[in-house]
Amino acid sequence: MAVPPGLPVVIVGGLHADARRAAVARLLADVPGSVVLHHDLATAAAGTVVRTIRDASGILDAGEAPLVNDCACCALREDLVPELERLRDTGGTRLAVVELWDSVEPKAMAEVVTAGGLTVTGVITAVDPALVLPYLGNGDDLADGGLAAAATDQRTVADTFARQLEYAPVLAVAESPEADEEDRELLAQLHPTARQVCIGQDDPAEPNGDDLMVPTPRRSPLSPLAQAALAGFDVEAAAAAQHPACALLPAEADAHGVSTLVWSRRRPFHPERLYAALEDLTCAAARSRGRFWLADKPDTLFHWDAAGGALCVESTGPWLASLPDAAWDMVPPVRRAAAALDWHPEHGDRCQHLVFTSPGLDRDGLERLLESCLLTDAEYAAGPDAWQRLPHAFDTLLEV
Repeated sequence: MAVPPGLPVVIVGGLHADARRAAVARLLADVPGSVVLHHDLATAAAGTVVRTIRDASGILDAGEAPLVNDCACCALREDLVPELERLRDTGGTRLAVVELWDSVEPKAMAEVVTAGGLTVTGVITAVDPALVLPYLGNGDDLADGGLAAAATDQRTVADTFARQLEYAPVLAVAESPEADEEDRELLAQLHPTARQVCIGQDDPAEPNGDDLMVPTPRRSPLSPLAQAALAGFDVEAAAAAQHPACALLPAEADAHGVSTLVWSRRRPFHPERLYAALEDLTCAAARSRGRFWLADKPDTLFHWDAAGGALCVESTGPWLASLPDAAWDMVPPVRRAAAALDWHPEHGDRCQHLVFTSPGLDRDGLERLLESCLLTDAEYAAGPDAWQRLPHAFDTLLEV
């Protein structure tokens, strides 16, 4: 595998700072001519963001980017693409590694870089498997730990970590003596489609016969992490994989004390009973996500996103079944395809599809609780007109 033309850009992020730094150091060592661009948002309280560019030998350049609208993350967006363009135009850089600051999410930065006309060839989240459960269970605000990217940043440690983990197609997994089989199984079940690459001290290159051309008498094979960094990345496909209507959610699993329950039904939720059960459902698993259908709001697709004992419920637009035929042409093909795979003759794509992943998951109890929140046979038989007269229990939560 040769380095693509132009300036390949790989984004490396993650709240596990030691693992992230190890992954970046590995890339610098493995890819001659690579440099790392990093914006340190910890200095934002002083009014600036510190930018550094370094290679394997040390810092090559340092500067400051002023805050934009008192938002450190906005300053990063404004400064990132011009700096990458400068590296590209100057020449000599084989790979630009964008090391994100702790709480910066890779999705936003991948989209910024791509919109700027540069090529993102990989997105990697670095993970310490021993820290996965503690971080998923941490409902503290980022601001409490000095990790907020703006004064208005209301994210928590848990939900930020979950999005960092689930967006990246590659996980750089640090060697961790504290990690056990349960920790590694939890990581595998949370993101089963991810390619996991070990970033231990002595992980060998994969002997696949493809070499990286470098300006030396020898040719060095690409390491597994370098291969992942240059494998290619599709921003649109990555965004679709996170959209609740067509997300690539985990499948059923049960191993090493960790379970994933996939719960799908074709009957709507009773809004009042579901609302009353939200706390128990949210706390039932370390991580849960998916889409759901409320009887009193039959046209609205709702997103379920829970981690750290906190739940985010939001409307993500209409179910396709509620749209007129003329509007379907405006719907992305990936969503139409996802709906067609599980289309119901009466309800269309309306459904409940929730996934719960956790060590020690009480699968039977969780299923009973979920079933109790659905319409009863009598309520279901009353029909859609009667459903819309049910108590609108979610209106306050949704700020309707």
